[in-house]
This record gives sequence, C-alpha cells and structure tokens, in this order.
Amino acid sequence: MTSSSPNIPPSHTDVLIVGAGWAGSIMAKELTEAGLSVTILERGHEHKTAVEGAYPDSIDELRGSVRKRLFQDLSRNSLTIRHTLNQTALPYRQLSAFLPGEGVGGAGLHWSGCQFRATKDDLRLRSVTIERYGHRFIPEDMHLQDYGVTYEELEPYFDKAEKIFGTSGEAHSVNKHITGKGNVFAPDRSDHFPLPPLADTFSGEKFRQACSDVGFHPYSIPAANASQPYTNPYGCQMGPCNFCGYCSGYDCYLYSKASPNVNILPALRPHPRFTLITEAQVLRINLTKDRKHATGATYIDLNTQQENTISADLVILSAFQLYNVHLMLLSGIGQPYDPAKQTGTVGRNFFYQTITSSRIWLPKNQYTNQFIGAGGAGVAIDDFNHPGFDRGPLGFIGGSPIWVNQAGIKPIAAATAGGGKNRPRWGSTYKHDMIETYKHSLSIDAHGSNMTYRDTYLDLDPTWKNVYGQPLLRMTFTWKENDIRMNRYIVEQLKPIAHAMGATRADFNMLEPGQLFDSRFYQTTHLGGGAVMGDNPQTSALNRYLQSWDVSNVFVIGSNAFPQGMGYNPTGLVAALAYWSAHHIRTRYLSSPGPLVPAL
Repeated sequence: MTSSSPNIPPSHTDVLIVGAGWAGSIMAKELTEAGLSVTILERGHEHKTAVEGAYPDSIDELRGSVRKRLFQDLSRNSLTIRHTLNQTALPYRQLSAFLPGEGVGGAGLHWSGCQFRATKDDLRLRSVTIERYGHRFIPEDMHLQDYGVTYEELEPYFDKAEKIFGTSGEAHSVNKHITGKGNVFAPDRSDHFPLPPLADTFSGEKFRQACSDVGFHPYSIPAANASQPYTNPYGCQMGPCNFCGYCSGYDCYLYSKASPNVNILPALRPHPRFTLITEAQVLRINLTKDRKHATGATYIDLNTQQENTISADLVILSAFQLYNVHLMLLSGIGQPYDPAKQTGTVGRNFFYQTITSSRIWLPKNQYTNQFIGAGGAGVAIDDFNHPGFDRGPLGFIGGSPIWVNQAGIKPIAAATAGGGKNRPRWGSTYKHDMIETYKHSLSIDAHGSNMTYRDTYLDLDPTWKNVYGQPLLRMTFTWKENDIRMNRYIVEQLKPIAHAMGATRADFNMLEPGQLFDSRFYQTTHLGGGAVMGDNPQTSALNRYLQSWDVSNVFVIGSNAFPQGMGYNPTGLVAALAYWSAHHIRTRYLSSPGPLVPAL
C-alpha cells in the first residue's frame, strides 16, 4: 500500500528504506518478494506519471528546467562547498552545478536515461594501474581503490537491471559470440539488450560517420529510453520514445523513459507488505549504545512537523549520494574521515564527473533540428576510455568517452544560447547567432572520469545548519592536475572528428591548468563516493555487499559506494550493485544476520 502523512505509519517494519529512487525501489521490490515487510521513507511528495506526466503540462520548460519542480528544495536542506581545507565553505543556495531529485522517483525520475555498464578495469582500477604502470604512477595524494567486486560477479545484475529498465542498445559480444555491432571495447555479455538501439539523430549520424572516417569505433549509447513497446519482467509497460526532447528534468508522458515510477513502483505499490510514506524527512538512524546495531529511524512528518520513530530489523540507506553520506555522519554510523590524520572512512573519496562540452557549427544547408532528442539518444566512442587505451605516455589515470548525445534543446534554453565564444550577447547579431546555433550546430561532450584524493571529501559543516537544526553537509572539492590533464587530452581528440564532420566553426572547451570547480553553472548530477565499498575497512565504509563495516544491519546503496569516478554515467552501476546487494541479503544475510565479510 501507499501511505503519506497524515496516515498512521507502522511502528515496526522488517526493512526500513530511506529514499524512493532507483536504489530504494529496487531494494523494496526484492525484499518484499523475500517475504519481508518493507517501509520506504521519502522526504519529498508523491510523483505519479499518470498525473504529473500528463501531456501537455509535462513538457512545460518554465516549470521544469527553469523553476526545477522535480529537484531538491534547498530552502530546507542543502550543503556547503569549498575548494580547499583552509577555506570557509558557503551554502549551495541555487540549483546549478548539480540537481538532486526530491520526491518519489528521486533523480531516477528526472534523469536522461544513459545506462552504461562499468568496464572490468573500472572495478579494479588500483590493481590494473599498478600491474601496468607500477605504484609510482599513482599520484601521492590520490586515493585509488578497487571496488572489491568484479565485472564477472556483477554481470548477471547488469543484465537484470537492463531488462527491468527496458534498455535500448546493441551488444558487441554475447557469450563470446561477436555480433559485429555495438561497442567493440565493451566486455562480454550474457544476453542482448532487451530492445534495439534508438535511431540516430542527424547529429548522431554525422558524428558516427566522422568517427569511422577518422578511424575510431562509434556505437549507439545504451539508453533507458524504449525504442519499441516493452513490458519488463515485473509486468510494467513502456511506450516507444518519440524524441520529444523532454527527458532530463521531466516526467515522460509516453512512459518511454525508465524510472522507478514507471518500471518498478506499479508492481510494488499493490503489495500488502509494502508501505511508502512521503513527506518524511529522516533526521537520523537510531543505534544501540555501542553503535553496532541500528534499531530504526527518527523522522519528521513534514505535514504535521511531528517527530516519529519507526523500529526496524534492517535499515537501507538509498537516498541521493550526498544524503546517504550526510545521514551516516549525522547518525554516527562509522568513523568520519579526517584528511589530516588519514583516519576514518565516512566522507572519504568524494568525486564528481570531469565533463566539458564543445560546440561545432555545420554548413547552412545542414539542419541539426535540436528540438528533436531523447535523453539517451546518441553515438559515442570509447577509444580513449577502454582498458587497452595506454595512459602511460600521457601521464594520467582515467579516461573519457566522447559522444554526441542530442537530448533536445527547448525554446527558453535555445533563446539564451547565443553564438558561442567571443560573440555578442545582445542586439541583432545575437539574435542572428541564436538562430544559426539552433538550426546548424551540435554539442560534442568529453564525459570523463574523476579520481579521488586525500583532500576531496565530505564532512559536517561547523557553522551552517539546515531548517531542522542539523549541520549541513560540507563538500571540499576542486579539479586536480590528473583530471585536468586527462580532459585536455580528450578534447584535443575532438578536433579531427569536427573536421571530418565538415565543421565551419568550433568552440572547443576544456579545463584550464589550475582551474577551480565552479558551482554556478550546470555540469552534471553525477556525484559519487563518500561511503565507498571495498575489501579493507581502513579505507572503505562498506564491504563488497554494500554493508556497513561498523553497523552490520545497515546497507548503503548508491553511487556513494564508488571509490572513484568512471567515464560513464553512474545509474547502470548503481542498479547492478543494488540487485547484487539485495541478492546477498536474501540468500545469506536473512538466514544469518551479521557481517557478510569479517572485518580484518
């Protein structure tokens, strides 16, 4: 059933889940199937596609992209940001650089739909770096770590997630059989994608041909946007994408973009052992005096402002990455990370995504039709991201796909685009440039990895508090030399592609040496780390099953578990890890509650 205050919440539940996004919905579905009573606490309000996704209200750019109706309310809770340890952090007051979701579906409701698997090397990056280049290749202040789980172990869960999401794509290798299509660098798969790839836009078609002409290896981006009608294993139905251009930041009125609201919750809501409580702000996870066992959670009913407590046998944190870490710090789960002493693990290894977008203009007889788009529609190359790409002579760790991902430019955004660098920002020339940019240009992205370092981390701010009187989360982060070097190299590789596409003009954007992170403009909502998984409790907050080393009946699911960033979008790996963790809870933990991995 679905409950929202003022309904009476249960006093006890077998499983208490914080957050109703992808991770929380996956865990709830898996654990109700195991016969457990499951309650989700969601701080935001209800989102139902049949209501809020109804056409034409769902494609209101002013309400969606400008007023940001699906995103977090920063007036209640936010975070502070600083670049270095000796600075005073200031609050993130306006949604700009990144856009956490709020309400049922979370960021999984407003995402775009690019759904990648991790590479084998992504999951054991420290080990493979040392094997190829030696310990000295790793910068002294870089926290390079393995996940503690391999691609082969996660492959069945990547496959399951793709079938639940209705992913459109093209496999290259299935059970060691080479198809001659897809991403030639992708690891082997046990099955094909459930749906064929989305059609190329004109921009994608031009990019694909140019990459082939230059000698690279283009492939269709795996997209959780249905290319055909689809019914997933839960019985949830999707309609085919019509490239309306309203993906990122919006409900999908065609039920074509995968979301918890479309792909899981319709099968979960009717379950008699399931309860969803909305507008419930969790303040803390309650622990026993020895801080080794969670007893439940205390939350505020945002309608009545009354504090409530629910007891539980098992607690799962599945909020947005930042707030999983925040809740662990507020609750005293694990030891906070101290960058000076290099002790503690909660808050350690925060990262972002090293992403820059460049723009090229095509001849005036070629129309890019940028109003057409889908969140995952696009063509990519992995020539500078795959495991065999030799980073040694280039002096950096990590890599980046390069892609054209035409998600659709809407009228208000188009009106502010202008003509690129060093062009007028007003007047008749600006108007002319705006039209030319909209009709004849396209964006090419370098979507790179971001490593973690001794002094990029999360902790509790000593000054600023949220509306509930709790310390805000503090982010200490800026760009580092390794990632800047990587980005600059990758952007240089765009130039021959742009030339092969017949570009008449190009603005190539890259990070500059020493450039600081700027939170004033949107980059991506791909944040990670802070409560990472691994095989060593001295450097990871979670074991390989995403179980807290310190509080064994707490599991923490999300990109917070990634030890460092990869070149791909995180959602595919988040979903696979959720199914992986749920499987081991069902098959091992429930029969013998306690640590699934003994601490060293």
